[in-house]
Amino acid sequence: MPQQTKLRDKRILVIGLGRFGSSLALELVNHGWEVLGVDSNPRLVQAYADALTHTVIADATDDEALRQVGAPQFQRAVVAIGTHLEESILATSQLVDMGVPDIWAKAISRRHGRILEQVGAHHVVLPEHDMGERVAHLVSGRMLDYVELEEGFSLGKTKAPKELLGKPLRETKVRQKYGITVVSVKRLHSAFTYATEETVLQKGDVIVVAGRTDDVERFAEVT
Repeated sequence: MPQQTKLRDKRILVIGLGRFGSSLALELVNHGWEVLGVDSNPRLVQAYADALTHTVIADATDDEALRQVGAPQFQRAVVAIGTHLEESILATSQLVDMGVPDIWAKAISRRHGRILEQVGAHHVVLPEHDMGERVAHLVSGRMLDYVELEEGFSLGKTKAPKELLGKPLRETKVRQKYGITVVSVKRLHSAFTYATEETVLQKGDVIVVAGRTDDVERFAEVT
């Protein structure tokens, strides 16, 4: 299939309709995707039959069952099985063997995630771990929001500290002092906009900064 056709293909297979899988599937439908939801639990399949494009009762660890629901024809698939590690790993492995080119898999621990990567998952997400880490950053400091883009590098949203106010960012030497870059700014009653070297921050501004996680955390404590 040509690359452009792949990019336009808005069909996705979601295996596992528990809390994470169902929430993801419903959000994808809201964004215009055709979602095939698969679960071995008839109650869950019935619960989302009207909300998703298609739902099927099937054992995702069974190669033949996955082939019958058309899994090999999907360009993207999500294995949202969480607590049953063996089922999660087997389902992911089946999709890999079928040649599905873009496989996302939910993990409940870093060890689980490493195994999923080893069997061939292209993307591994740890929703509980990531949310716990994010909330920990929010409750323990001055950050208003926090996203880890990859291990050791993050974005943080915080109020502009006093020492940066009233002069262009290039004069604040913020990158040299703190190792972070101010990437955007939001004024009161305004939307976020890109920050430049000439941006002058004002009292009450909210800024988004990028940098190594330790540096972002340190900067968020500056008042």
